[in-house]
Amino acid sequence: MWDLDWYRGKRILITGHTGFKGTWLCKILLDAGAEVTGFALPPEGDPSLFDLAAVRTRMRSILGDIRDLEQLKAAFDAARPELVFHLAAQPIVRASYEDPVRTFETNVMGTVHVCECVRTTPGVRSFLNVTTDKVYEDREQDRGYRETDPLGGHDPYATSKACSELVTQSYVRSFLRGQGIAVSTVRAGNVIGGGDFSRDRIVPDCIRAAVAGRPILVRNPRSIRPYQHVLEPLFAYLMIAQGQYKDDGLSGAYNVGPDDHDVITTGRLASLFCESWGGGVRWETRGEDGPHEASVLRLDCSRLERRFGWRPRWDVATAVEKTVEWTRTFLDSPADVPRCMERQIGEFLDCGEEARGRV
Repeated sequence: MWDLDWYRGKRILITGHTGFKGTWLCKILLDAGAEVTGFALPPEGDPSLFDLAAVRTRMRSILGDIRDLEQLKAAFDAARPELVFHLAAQPIVRASYEDPVRTFETNVMGTVHVCECVRTTPGVRSFLNVTTDKVYEDREQDRGYRETDPLGGHDPYATSKACSELVTQSYVRSFLRGQGIAVSTVRAGNVIGGGDFSRDRIVPDCIRAAVAGRPILVRNPRSIRPYQHVLEPLFAYLMIAQGQYKDDGLSGAYNVGPDDHDVITTGRLASLFCESWGGGVRWETRGEDGPHEASVLRLDCSRLERRFGWRPRWDVATAVEKTVEWTRTFLDSPADVPRCMERQIGEFLDCGEEARGRV
C-alpha cells in the first residue's frame, strides 16, 4: 500500500505544516528522506506539536498566511515542489461561527491561492487538497456518504470546505488537467492522535479534563462520527499523491474513514478514553445549546479500497490507546516525543490485518 522509499529526494510543499496533521506529515516525509518545505501560520500553543516533534530544523519552514497570494507564491518559487499537500485551513466548526469571514477567507480564497500557485509553478506533478467529511449536504442519513453525493454544508466551516472542493474542481477542468498535473481531493473523517491541543475537540478536551482531575464534559454524546487515528488519513494522502503522480487516472475525490464498526458515538469515544486513561476519570453530559452540528456522519470508503486496495489498520480503541500513550510520553518526558512518534509510525506500518481489533 505504501512505498515511503519513493519519497526519498522528492521536493514537497505542505501548507499548514505547523498544525496537528501537518506536523505528523512532515515527520513521516522527513524520516523518509524527502525535501520538505512548509508554509503556514506560526504554530499555536505552548508547547506545540510542531516544536515537540523536532522537525523545524530539518526542513524549510516558511511562516505566512495563505490569504496572501504573493507571499505564498514566493514559497512555491523557493521550494520548486513536485508534490503539493494543501492542509492549511480554519478547521474548527465552532470557531467558524465565531469568525465566519476569516473561515471563508482562509478555506475558500486560501484554496484559490494554492491552486493558482500550483498552476503557475513549473514542475508540480501531483496536488492533494485535504478537505473534510463535512463537505457533504447534511442529510442525517444512516448510510455512508459517497464521493458522488451532493456537496453542501450547514455551518460556515462545512460550507467553506465544500467551496474548496468546487474551487479545486474548477482549476482542474480549466487549467491543471491540461497541464498534466494530477489532482485529488480527500475527505477525511474525524482524526485523533497525540499532539492535538485544539480547543473544542473531544479528545483534547478529554485530556485537559483528565490532567486537571475534572470530569470530562461531553456536549453531544449521541453524535455519531467516523473517528480514526491521524496516521490513517495521512498514509492515505501519501498513497494517493504517489499513485496519481505515476498514473493521473487515479486522480479524483476520495473518502478516508474507519470501518463501519468503528463509526461510534462521541459518548462511546469518551468511554474508551476513560478506560485507557484509568485513574477513575469519568465523563458527563454538558447541557449546552451549541451551534448546529450534524448528528450522524458516516463515510463510504469503497472507492479508495477499489482503486488502491486501502484498508484502515487501527481500530478506534487502538487509536485512543495510542493517543493516551503519546500524551503520557509528553507529560513524563517531552524530549521523548519524537521517538514516540517514530515508534507509533513504525507500529502502524508493521500492523497487519490480523492485528486490527474490534470495539
